[in-house]
Amino acid sequence: MKIFPAIDLFDGKAVRLYKGNYAEMTVYSDHPDKIAEKFKAAGASNIHLVDLEGAKDGTTPNIDIIKRIASDSGLFVEVGGGIRTMETLDKYIEAGVGRAILGTAAVTDEAFLSAAVQKYGERIAVGVDLKDGYVAIKGWTEKSAYTAEEFFAKLEGLGIKTVICTDISRDGAMKGTNLELYSHLSGRYSIDIVASGGVSSMEDIVALRKMKLYGAIIGKAYYTGAIDLAEAIRIGENDN
Repeated sequence: MKIFPAIDLFDGKAVRLYKGNYAEMTVYSDHPDKIAEKFKAAGASNIHLVDLEGAKDGTTPNIDIIKRIASDSGLFVEVGGGIRTMETLDKYIEAGVGRAILGTAAVTDEAFLSAAVQKYGERIAVGVDLKDGYVAIKGWTEKSAYTAEEFFAKLEGLGIKTVICTDISRDGAMKGTNLELYSHLSGRYSIDIVASGGVSSMEDIVALRKMKLYGAIIGKAYYTGAIDLAEAIRIGENDN
């Protein structure tokens, strides 16, 4: 299982939201690139970045710091947040991003999603953010008409390889991840699932690895010290 330590970006800073609420934001660092260096020092090979400003309005205000992290860290970088046009997608790929995550656009613009997959193949992932059983969009501020099952079936039909799946109710809450959800979805669909939201203990890491999930994102638990990243990588990425 791959471990993806996360940096959420807002105004060039590393921040975290509580349950996706922009009004409940904690700033952890003014230098996200330094955090990426710490991830690498702990043994990370991957990093998960989210442009929270882009998620709300579809712009790329943090692309300079993202490009710097991609070029300087040597980590495999996946990025999500506001990628709703081919122009924006091209900018991120040209910035050195290994995988781009489509969220709102994957729900609202199937033509763009299909074109993105046709152009970039497995470098396109989809972020499936769940709120009260439905897929949320626009920085988690609105709910779509899709249930998780309906949307996963659609993505599978379109040939999507990787999905970053977040239970918003668990995100930043430090109450454990939704093991039942991931077990259900991974058993039903032939898609690589990255668990996101609420991964807050080594028990979560062990349980997800035993489930043979493709990956897990570690966010707030890293910043609060609840999870030692080096230990999480050692245990999570051990295939034995």
